[in-house]
Amino acid sequence: MAAFGYGVSDFVGGIASRRVAALRVVVISYPVALILLTVIAVPFGGVVSTPAVVWGLASGVAQAFGVWWFYAALGAGPISVVSPLTAILVAGIPVGVGLALGERPGPLAIVGVVVALVAVVLVSRDATDEDDTRHKFTVKVAWLTVGSGVAFGMNFVLLDQVPVEAKLWPLVFGRLAATAIVLLAAVLTANLAIERGVPLRLALTAAALDTVANVATLLALQSGMLSLAGVLIALYPAATVVLAIVVLHERVSRSQTVGMALALAAVAMIAAG
Repeated sequence: MAAFGYGVSDFVGGIASRRVAALRVVVISYPVALILLTVIAVPFGGVVSTPAVVWGLASGVAQAFGVWWFYAALGAGPISVVSPLTAILVAGIPVGVGLALGERPGPLAIVGVVVALVAVVLVSRDATDEDDTRHKFTVKVAWLTVGSGVAFGMNFVLLDQVPVEAKLWPLVFGRLAATAIVLLAAVLTANLAIERGVPLRLALTAAALDTVANVATLLALQSGMLSLAGVLIALYPAATVVLAIVVLHERVSRSQTVGMALALAAVAMIAAG
């Protein structure tokens, strides 16, 4: 559910970003998601402790900078390089940290993790114009790509540290921090504007999907190993690609087809293992 929510949210947000600046979409979706998460968290209750606040805020900071740097990398560099490199870091960091913390998945699950990492790269690949000399993988783009991948991956790691008794409140604090950073960025770049019409509706839809994905992510991390949950959640590009094919009638490459098949196989192996 987390991977599906993030994937569909990215697709909806991407469509909105074709009409207006990406930051203007996030300026709407993040505050709305903050309100939705707060409304959902209240009936669940939970103990708001210092660790819950600290880990929640830290995850929000990581998420905000991840989005910021990722859009910057996509805007300046080649999508076919930026997207898979970011995705492999998003998937690989939780696996590495989980194993370092002593997690030991079964043999079949480990094979599933490897297959999932390959699937993430293949599914995330996108075709670009070979004659397009405007978008090069420069040193700046490389740092932005690595930074966004590390930030997204660390978001999962940080959420995995929140106390279970806090329920959903860490997500609220995380989105509060992320919203503050995004609003500050919007002010500094003169993008603090409320869009109307289709961009507004798409931004609101993205906020709802992102809320579902965040809740599912926290529950998944609390219910299983970080190394396994993290890599499964990182398969979210598959949902984005499928929607691009069905809705926008975009062509899918052979590597993406193989990647989606491997993604299904990886889910089955990790679940069985």
